[in-house]
Amino acid sequence: MSADATAEAFASAGYGGSPVGFGRKAAIVVVDFQLGFTDPAYRMGRSPYTQAAVGTAAGTLEQARALGVPVLHTVVEYGSLADVGNWKTRGLEDFTPGSEMVKVDPRVWAEGDVLVKKHFPSAFFGTDTASILRFWDVDTVVVMGCTTSGCIRATVIDSFSHGFRTIVAEDCCGDHDPATHASNLQDVERRYADVLPAAEILAQLAQVPDAVAAMDQVTALDQVAAL
Repeated sequence: MSADATAEAFASAGYGGSPVGFGRKAAIVVVDFQLGFTDPAYRMGRSPYTQAAVGTAAGTLEQARALGVPVLHTVVEYGSLADVGNWKTRGLEDFTPGSEMVKVDPRVWAEGDVLVKKHFPSAFFGTDTASILRFWDVDTVVVMGCTTSGCIRATVIDSFSHGFRTIVAEDCCGDHDPATHASNLQDVERRYADVLPAAEILAQLAQVPDAVAAMDQVTALDQVAAL
């Protein structure tokens, strides 16, 4: 079946309807842009596509923060081998507390960002991510990070399942295979999320009325954490 015929088959079945769109308050979830996945010194950090995504994400996040949009990062970290699970990916057992591999890439981190540690693909599974987003009174989640076919896809589906309007920053996501990256974005766009370039997302964020108020929630969360 040709690509056009496949697209027509999905459309006729009802997939890829109206855009999800932005709600009244947005936050950005940056999935696993940690040195173990972004630094070429480590075997999982050598994807040129992820490197490009980090560069785009860094500029995008800087502009989004200036608009008052709160930012939450996740990193994969394991305190014990018993926590690693049954991954087919080798090397994750080295993502231990204190390792350079679990540090957020400094290109995308800024003071005031929030960090969540996770064990599995989704930013939501077994973490406080959903609770933090609810505390911020967010209804729209912009997802970026790596890898598109794994942790990004899982995070998008769980964001959708938690009831958030979900937007994927396509040029701020990376994978080892551009074809896999593209096919997964195409698939989630048919079902769960809008997939947009970073420039368009920034233009939309500038119009979200409660963006500055969302930043006040970040400050409040920091104050609660300090108690």
